[in-house]
Amino acid sequence: MKTTDIIRRAGRNLKRAKMRTFLTSVAIAVGGFAIMGSLMAGEGARQYVDRIISSNIDPQGLLIAKGDETFQVGNGGGGNKALKEYNPEAGTYYGRDFKPVTPEDLAKLEARGDLKNVTPYYQLQPKYFVMSVKSDKKYTGEVMMRDSGIRVETAVGKAMDKGVQLADNETMVPVDYAEELGVSAESLIGTKLTLTVEQTPQKVSEADIAKAYQERGEAGVRELTSGKVLNKEFTIVAVSKKSPEQATNTPNTYVSPGAAKELTEFTTLGTDQYQKYVSVVATVVDGKDPEAVKKSLKDELGLSAMTSKDVQGMLFTFVNVLQSIVMGFGALALIVSIFGIINTMYISVLERTQQIGLMKALGASKRDIGRLFRYEAAWVGFLGGVLGVLAAWGIGTALNPWISKSIGLGEHHLLVFQPLFAVGVVLVLMLVAIMAGFLPSRKAAKLDPIEALRTE
Repeated sequence: MKTTDIIRRAGRNLKRAKMRTFLTSVAIAVGGFAIMGSLMAGEGARQYVDRIISSNIDPQGLLIAKGDETFQVGNGGGGNKALKEYNPEAGTYYGRDFKPVTPEDLAKLEARGDLKNVTPYYQLQPKYFVMSVKSDKKYTGEVMMRDSGIRVETAVGKAMDKGVQLADNETMVPVDYAEELGVSAESLIGTKLTLTVEQTPQKVSEADIAKAYQERGEAGVRELTSGKVLNKEFTIVAVSKKSPEQATNTPNTYVSPGAAKELTEFTTLGTDQYQKYVSVVATVVDGKDPEAVKKSLKDELGLSAMTSKDVQGMLFTFVNVLQSIVMGFGALALIVSIFGIINTMYISVLERTQQIGLMKALGASKRDIGRLFRYEAAWVGFLGGVLGVLAAWGIGTALNPWISKSIGLGEHHLLVFQPLFAVGVVLVLMLVAIMAGFLPSRKAAKLDPIEALRTE
């Protein structure tokens, strides 16, 4: 028998049991729906991450640290111990020790011809700040150094695109501040923000204490031994806004690297954290490959670096894990549907035993009989795959606006339909169905024609 004839006959056989064929196809469609949905979600998430990274982070930028463990801070990795011996030579970041980048390391980085804009990432720990619009109150909040390699979208004021930096007397605050203060974002532009930082009390000799007591009494001793305070005033020149188009929406107050250095070195003066940096930001000069520079830093200076591609890869890994979990549920549904296909095909063989005997008596070979039932299984897989793919596409298209609004993706869609993925899912489901129909088709092919014709 010709292959086309067998395919058409297989289709006609399935039409005679429409409801059974439909229900079996729906069973396999559930698995196809879950798999296609996970592929759509994974593709949408990857496209979103790719757009955010490419539009917000300088591809020539590097984040440099003394060891790979520094980049694991905050994710629970690295085997951090609950109790560890104090190491005065190490730096501390979020309760974890790290190998600090020292001034000597900075000098080596600045001397390289493949890097520019080498700047330590200063850790700011202000005591509080005061805003001139509400000068009677003191506030606390996250204050960070502005990395000019990352774009921050502003609601009003100075545009903070990649490559744009704040002056040492300028600051950018989040729109959250305006909302908390009950004022408009526009009204904050030009107002003052005064940061107050406190210095750890310095070690003083007994002679200095005695001298201070002789000159000014107890007040002089208290002044000498208490920590100093620095108040630094900034002008608000920009108000950042929450946007799905940028890399982060954390409500941070940003200051320039120069101001961050002044404040950080003031607060850490006299401590073992003075001029110890978690990481360094730098820009690879035009014409140089960041990946090649990253390797060179590791080989020549023993320094680790992270590029924008590394950040993208970390996020892609997270997306892939979530996608694999969802696909696992789809695979479970497929396993269940396999038994449904086997059952359906076995029933079909039993119902058509006489028909199989007649076909063999008329000259049909065992191979033709086996192919007939495998093609019927393939039709079931094809119908289930098409149903699952169409359901995923339809439901995804309908839910995309709601999902984007709920999780703040803006104009981006989480569920992105890819025709190539759809074709792949349908082919895979057909293959699974054919494998499920192998045993029933083998049974049909082995039937004795005489015994089959005698069957009532």
